Amino acid sequence: QVQLVESGGGLVQPGGSLRLSCAASGINFSGIGMSWYRQAPGKEREWVAQISSGSIPYYTDAMKGRITISRDNGKRMAYLQMNSLTPEDTAVYYCTIDGLNIWGQGTQVTVSS
Repeated sequence: QVQLVESGGGLVQPGGSLRLSCAASGINFSGIGMSWYRQAPGKEREWVAQISSGSIPYYTDAMKGRITISRDNGKRMAYLQMNSLTPEDTAVYYCTIDGLNIWGQGTQVTVSS
């Protein structure tokens, strides 16, 4: 059974940083691409970043320069480092496996003073 579990969210002040983690199980992790999405209150879920199986990253223009996606195949983990956070980054952040409709439960990120 394929499972994704996100963690690392929380409350952070504007300008702060967070590192989100996504633990995958039940799948050949090194052979898959991973993506992060987010959904803000009252808005549709939007794509944030992707990392290919070859560790090539892609970023949404809205957050480019402030985020870094990475992966550790040995640990079956994907990460999203977020810096210079603003209140507009407040959302539930999800990881997903590219090409599969499998999602984690999400981790809440709240940026507020």
